[in-house]
Amino acid sequence: MPAQNTTQVIIHKALELRHNMTEAEVKLWVRLRAHQMEDIHFRRQHAIGNYIVDFCAPRKKIIIEVDGSQHLEKRDYDAERTAFLESKGYKVIRFWNHEIMNDLDAVMLAIYHVLNLEEPPSRPSPIS
Repeated sequence: MPAQNTTQVIIHKALELRHNMTEAEVKLWVRLRAHQMEDIHFRRQHAIGNYIVDFCAPRKKIIIEVDGSQHLEKRDYDAERTAFLESKGYKVIRFWNHEIMNDLDAVMLAIYHVLNLEEPPSRPSPIS
């Protein structure tokens, strides 16, 4: 299990990732930044312990992960990572790149529901 303290190496990597976001991450960040979503402050490429999450609303303890096809091969790692983050009190929600690129409004609605402690609408299988 990773250490609980974030190292300088992880912080540096987070800054690097912030400057090299994927197209889907950029598209979602445009809608999350500057308190646009329910006046909630989100951080991008935020370090928590030895992990870097795509987006985090620290006060709401919500993490949003944007997954590409490489995550189909990293299920065990993602499960371990999610368990660690949940043990710190975070709720982790995941979206596939194609969901963000093809139906950003549905993604934003799902995030809205989570922020308001509602059950998000069901979503299609990640393999589509």
